[in-house]
Amino acid sequence: MVSPDLHYSYFYKIKYQGIVMQNAKVHVPKAVNEPVYSYAPGTPERIALKKRISELKSTEIEIPVIINGESIYTGNTVEMRIPHDHQHVLGVFHQAGEQEIKMAIESAMDAWKDWSCLPWESRTALFKRMASILQRPHEQTINAATVLGQSKNAFQAEVDASCELIDFFNFNAMYAQEIYAQQPLYSPDGIWNMVENRPLEGFIFAVTPFNFTSIAGNLPTAPALMGNVSLWKPASSSVYSGYFLMKLFEEAGLPKGVINFIPGSGREIGPSVLDSPHLAGVHFTGSTSVFQSMWKTIGDNISKYKTYPRIVGETGGKDFCIAHESANIDALATAMVRGAFEYQGQKCSAMSRAYIPSSIWPDVKEKYQSMVNEITVGDPENFSHFMNAVIDQPAFDSITSFIDYARDSTEAEIITGGTYDDSKGYFIEPTTIVTTDPHFKTMEEEIFGPVLSIYIYNPDKWNETLKLVDETSPYALTGCIHSTDREIIVEASKVLTHSAGNFYINDKPTGAVVGQQPFGGSRASGTNDKAGSMMNLLRWVSQRTIKETFDPPKNFPYPFMDKD
Repeated sequence: MVSPDLHYSYFYKIKYQGIVMQNAKVHVPKAVNEPVYSYAPGTPERIALKKRISELKSTEIEIPVIINGESIYTGNTVEMRIPHDHQHVLGVFHQAGEQEIKMAIESAMDAWKDWSCLPWESRTALFKRMASILQRPHEQTINAATVLGQSKNAFQAEVDASCELIDFFNFNAMYAQEIYAQQPLYSPDGIWNMVENRPLEGFIFAVTPFNFTSIAGNLPTAPALMGNVSLWKPASSSVYSGYFLMKLFEEAGLPKGVINFIPGSGREIGPSVLDSPHLAGVHFTGSTSVFQSMWKTIGDNISKYKTYPRIVGETGGKDFCIAHESANIDALATAMVRGAFEYQGQKCSAMSRAYIPSSIWPDVKEKYQSMVNEITVGDPENFSHFMNAVIDQPAFDSITSFIDYARDSTEAEIITGGTYDDSKGYFIEPTTIVTTDPHFKTMEEEIFGPVLSIYIYNPDKWNETLKLVDETSPYALTGCIHSTDREIIVEASKVLTHSAGNFYINDKPTGAVVGQQPFGGSRASGTNDKAGSMMNLLRWVSQRTIKETFDPPKNFPYPFMDKD
């Protein structure tokens, strides 16, 4: 069924040959951040989530490729298993191949003809509708799917899958209006200057990660809001929650072909998509190596594209915390625990390296170890656990190899955790490595798991340590400074200007909120086109300048040419 808004588009395109007549200046409702539920014992949200988890867990589903609104069952399937109970199969998903990619591109380009011409108010209304459908008291489907498929506890799922995605929909709608409202400041008498923000001429390839359902929802929809069409390849380890998002888009009335859902192998899908002359952009969150490979392929193919593709990516991180002697011990220890171990450290913003002055280290260590020792690791369906399972076997193997390396080294000591077990689920204890080498492997390389490496520095070498923080890693995503000395904070902020796209003062380096802390990083961490702000949406439009002259000149000579 074609949405009512699309019928509106058809009507005006037919009657006015592409010119949309408007008789009102509309204003998108002001966006406010979605409140986060606590999921405390006895609360309605806790009861509702547990019920929905049980319902989803009891049913195996078969997820198709979705192209032009049609379900396609390719027969090339992959099982979806619960990370904290990997014997439990949630279902299977069908993988897209070369034929499906061709169909998806054709579908997207066909949908682009109408979607790109749809009035922005109608597009915006559709995404506002998505936010409303996802908003409570709607059933907890997306949260439950995130708990089961990505082993995320109730609170982390709430912040991510529900609240942040609602915020993306609502704030992006408000930012879109602001973009369209920006016009030239001056038009001389007899002239009217205008700027039109056109959708890009082609499709967007949205490649999304496993760790945040909200990012998976935002990457294909942010360009679509601006009139573009998307091919969406979700991470294979989060197709489960991605499918429920796709059903949400359909329920909201998203026209067929505007977003095509193409799960599958990146090695299979990527080359076929990037080879298309209709590629207009890439919206990516994932590994640095994959992003760089895609960029190289686009560069090699640059002469075949109809337009120069926009490349927007957020990749890895080796996120830091540097503490000064003046740091509040309790605040620092709390930031270290939460920053390193929430969602098993599987956040590109997670604290992975910390620099603590020797003068306060004994107090910090005592407080920190006491907190970590209280952490329990287990099934997220048991709400008492702070940590749950890492996403899959390859992640488990990679993370534990770093732990084993540290255990075997004479330059490191494991002071918490260091143990792991994958017999039932992919569980890793919160691990802390203290090293005497600031360039130790776990201080420099991205781990993407519940491992924090600490270097104890001489407080007399504060300036040298700041430089060390800046130069140790090629990444520049997030970081934090802990100090109660304002001059120290100012100095650290200046020296570390380019070390982090999100810089936190006396806080953990995670937890960016849409509309409050636009998120992104530079250097090897990405293009820093801040998600959760207007900056990201600007990447998905191409401006056209229009000048209308009401009484144009009727002859070519200028006054300076007149005879004396």
